[in-house]
Amino acid sequence: MTHTLETDVSDEKPDATAAKLADEWAGPKPAQRVQTVPVYPAAGPVLLQPPAPMFPWWKPPAESAPIGVLWTGAAAGLGAAALTPWVIGVGWFLGGLVGTIALVVHIGRPTPRQSLWLAAALALLGIGALRDADWLFPLCVMASILCGSLAVTSGRSVLHLGFSAIAVPLAALRSIPWVARGIGKARPRNARILVSLAVSVVLLLIFGSLLTSADAAFDRLVQRMVPDLDEATVSWWIFLFGAAGFGAFGACYLLAAPAHIKANDDRGPGRLRPEDYALPVGALVVLFAVFICTQLAVIFGGDAYVQAPGTVTYSEYARSGFWQLLWVTVLTLAVIGFVARFARKDEARERTWLRGLLGALAVLTLVIVASAISRMWFYQQAYGFTVLRLVVEAFELWLGLVYLLVIFAGIRMEAKWLPNTIVATGVAFFLSLAVLNPEGIVASHNVTRWQETGKIDPYYLSELSADALPAIYQLPEPLRSCAIWPARFAPDGPEDFRHWNLSRSTGRALLAAQPPTNSCENVRPYR
Repeated sequence: MTHTLETDVSDEKPDATAAKLADEWAGPKPAQRVQTVPVYPAAGPVLLQPPAPMFPWWKPPAESAPIGVLWTGAAAGLGAAALTPWVIGVGWFLGGLVGTIALVVHIGRPTPRQSLWLAAALALLGIGALRDADWLFPLCVMASILCGSLAVTSGRSVLHLGFSAIAVPLAALRSIPWVARGIGKARPRNARILVSLAVSVVLLLIFGSLLTSADAAFDRLVQRMVPDLDEATVSWWIFLFGAAGFGAFGACYLLAAPAHIKANDDRGPGRLRPEDYALPVGALVVLFAVFICTQLAVIFGGDAYVQAPGTVTYSEYARSGFWQLLWVTVLTLAVIGFVARFARKDEARERTWLRGLLGALAVLTLVIVASAISRMWFYQQAYGFTVLRLVVEAFELWLGLVYLLVIFAGIRMEAKWLPNTIVATGVAFFLSLAVLNPEGIVASHNVTRWQETGKIDPYYLSELSADALPAIYQLPEPLRSCAIWPARFAPDGPEDFRHWNLSRSTGRALLAAQPPTNSCENVRPYR
């Protein structure tokens, strides 16, 4: 037995055995706090969370841009750079036509809605071939851009229309990586086409220079077709190429990735009960009714009321009230839209209250619109027509049409069609005003007023464009020469087919047939 114990102990190492025996005799050790060195993870790349998207309801396309998008942008950019001139002319329509055709080819088969908006955009650009007014055509260009944006966006709510006003520029910025991926995946065949185009340009330059030096007639033709290259011209080309090209990219982006904005009708039921809006809307109805009762003598009295002793003058009558009434018309439209949007329409009682209050408010506002129009009409009859007075009066007429549409929508209790219809009538109204020639209308009315009263302001007529020249030529000398500023209609540099404009062409023919000769130093304006 002793031998066995010795054998077991001898199998262990001496140091380990002694330590083990010492621990057993010493008993349990008190607990000690152990300090350990903290272990940090190894250094690596810092992963940042991606930022939240700015437009979560506008998802980017899943695939890269197809090659058709690249050709659409190139065609639109080249067409705008080659055909759009500095001045107002038919070239704006031609440049827009090239871009529209390229977009239609990319779409394939546009819907009737897209076709109508694209046609409206081209018609607005076509005003550049008719009218010469430098205040009118920029408005036509902006309205044309809006119509083009509406053609590539969808939706019938007010939010959709508000987004459409800025959709194309935003989509052009968002399309840059999309188009870049499409360029990276372009086939070699497309690269060969680009090389072929570059070789064609080089050949045209070489052989064209030889042919122009060989024949004077051909050289004159080329000089009329090709503008002089200077820094301003090249900058204009680059700007137009970039603006039209990226605009086309933005349009294609909107078609590939439409923005899904939540419509107004999807936001749940209305929250305003009749008890909530009856008092404020009813107060407006009573206020408008009292105002109209005081205006009955003015509206039906017309000239007799203003010319009666002790009453206001034409200037006080129109200037003191027209702009205020215009603001009342616009703000009332906002009130009607807000109440109609958030009012409850579930029960018949709620619909009856809504129809009655908003209908009465709209009808009374129509009478206020008539009062504002009559004020401005009397004022123009007394003091003459100006472009600003005519435009704001036309705007007030359009607001009257809007209120008629609002009343019709209230009767039907269905207004999904109303926002698009209001914008469409606004575009049609503005296009009709441009075609009717507002400056020609103003000049014609002032000439008629001079024939009836002998009062005219020739210095104001001299500030008008070539649109007013046919009416001005009905005046005798020296008023005619005083109302014409010949330098205004002189061509600014060489012109080609892109600069052609009907009003300027007609005006220059009149100036060439009967040039102004008399001075207007002794002519006094009679207003």
